[in-house]
Amino acid sequence: MQQTLNKASSTHVISHHQFAEVRINSVTKQKSLYATRAFNKGDIISSFNAGQIFNEPNYLTVQTDVEKHITLQPEFLQYINHSCAPNAFFNTTTMQLICIENVSIEEEFSFFYPSTEWHMAQSFFCYCGASNCLQNIRGAKFLTPEQLKKYDFTDFIISLLKPTVL
Repeated sequence: MQQTLNKASSTHVISHHQFAEVRINSVTKQKSLYATRAFNKGDIISSFNAGQIFNEPNYLTVQTDVEKHITLQPEFLQYINHSCAPNAFFNTTTMQLICIENVSIEEEFSFFYPSTEWHMAQSFFCYCGASNCLQNIRGAKFLTPEQLKKYDFTDFIISLLKPTVL
């Protein structure tokens, strides 16, 4: 596989796909997905389906039910990283990746991990740099009512939130 240097940062392209490319950061070794075409808010970026299905979450899965956690197909979608100011949303009812903010060519795709995860397998400290960064990312279960109002959530997560917040 040919690696191409992205002169704008310390990333190298490691694979090309219909609308995006996977890049690896040469310093952190983190992989991410970048747009190779522009998308407008409301556009369907891609359809997806379940690869493997697990009873427990792991760092590569998206939660679709209480004991159902799926890997994403096409597989390159797993490189969409978290942001507290996301531009994409995994709708697990329609199985579509939806653009929720305009995305420019060369922009990294991102989604809000708690939008699909009730209680994450691996919490982490966020360094997204958004002005509304939540810092400690653990899942929708741990968000305040004020935080919940700012994000889109899957139908499954909404069903868990309804009794308490929505």
